[in-house]
Amino acid sequence: MWEPVIGLEIHIQLQTKSKLFCSCKNSYGDPPNTNICPVCLGHPGTLPVLNWEAVKMATKLATALHCRINPTSYFARKNYFYPDLPKGYQITQHKYPLAQDGYIVLRSGKKIRIERLHLEEDSGKSIHTEEGTLIDFNRCGVPLAEIVTKPDISSPEEAVEFLKILRLVAIYTGVSDADMEKGNMRCDANLSLKPADSGSLGVKTEVKNLNSFRFLARALQYEIERQRKLLEAGGKVVQETRGYDSHRGITFTMRSKEEAHDYRYFPEPDLPPLVLSEEFLGKIKEGIGELPWEKKSRFVEELGLDEDTAWVLCGEKEMADLFEETLKHFPKPKELANWVKTEVMKLWKEGLRVTPIQLTKLLKMVEQGYISRLKAKEVLEEVAKTGKNPEEIVEEKGLLQISDEASLRVIIEEVVREFPDKVEKYRSGKKGLLGFFMGQVMRRTRGKANPKIVNKILGEVLNGK
Repeated sequence: MWEPVIGLEIHIQLQTKSKLFCSCKNSYGDPPNTNICPVCLGHPGTLPVLNWEAVKMATKLATALHCRINPTSYFARKNYFYPDLPKGYQITQHKYPLAQDGYIVLRSGKKIRIERLHLEEDSGKSIHTEEGTLIDFNRCGVPLAEIVTKPDISSPEEAVEFLKILRLVAIYTGVSDADMEKGNMRCDANLSLKPADSGSLGVKTEVKNLNSFRFLARALQYEIERQRKLLEAGGKVVQETRGYDSHRGITFTMRSKEEAHDYRYFPEPDLPPLVLSEEFLGKIKEGIGELPWEKKSRFVEELGLDEDTAWVLCGEKEMADLFEETLKHFPKPKELANWVKTEVMKLWKEGLRVTPIQLTKLLKMVEQGYISRLKAKEVLEEVAKTGKNPEEIVEEKGLLQISDEASLRVIIEEVVREFPDKVEKYRSGKKGLLGFFMGQVMRRTRGKANPKIVNKILGEVLNGK
């Protein structure tokens, strides 16, 4: 029996306006090589100037992750040669990082320790075409926070949960949108297998550049199975760096231990030590705001939501904000939560949005009997697609519910007269026929009859009142 031992290395791009060591714009999606200058291109004679906003963001993230902030940290040069690294080295932090010894607690209560969080600059981007490889240096010099965990993760599921919570922390603290599709959060995974109940670790492999939760899970699942089969066949796992082929769902060798880089770190001579005062650290701590697990606890304790529902709502900050803003105008947390975690969430996944005011108006129309819950779901989708207010859509489509008791009683009495045999059976004890009569009334009103009122009047008429 084999047990996986997993550690993660995550890079999060910090959403500063400019790069880490120059004033070039930090912006995604701009035309290639338009946000560059002699500093980020590593021209001779240029000097880096540290972006203090990046320091604030990295410190904020580290504090939220329960890290110990080092009052003094140092920058270093990590030397390697690659086409998208114009200086031939990357400015990072090595022996003396910004922060250490943090953690994240999973929903199970298990604590995953964070070994370190440090600042570094990003490299450029290689774009491979049939004609050759093109280099876009726009990303070169963008500030990164690198987070390295201890090997505390025991399954692909735990790895994904850790990464999801880390992403939430980055978003809640406002330091990054952590959009994995844009490459704003990237993950490498280190994995080994050890015999069950053994204290010794196995030989690890590193899987590079996993840019989605799904790919992280699949790459780890594949690698666990590959190593298990190899070990059970009497083979040995080789320490190596592997890539993940998402089309075939397999990992593949990129370079072996013998081919691994010797980065030859040495202190960055052009940057002084990074010294953080107690006053600075105090202000950072005060400005963090409510974190996802704190919000979840508040939703459970103050609003009476169950744990699962609270986690779903807090799983997207934008969703949690919508819920809280709508709650100010529609103070029924459980009913509102059900709408948000089902109907609104479904639209969210399709990239569609509604505002708190739109959602409030729709829910009040349902509450006041102007529209049925079923029709309200259709209206909500139309609101998200068009941006119109619910009242406009309800009026345009003629969806207003019939709630006038006198009008409904006339229709119900007609239906009852039309099916005397079924009335007799109902009165003889076949109460399930109430659904039949309800269906007939809804058909005649084209689904516009208020079901609560119909149910009430039907009961009276069928029972001869």
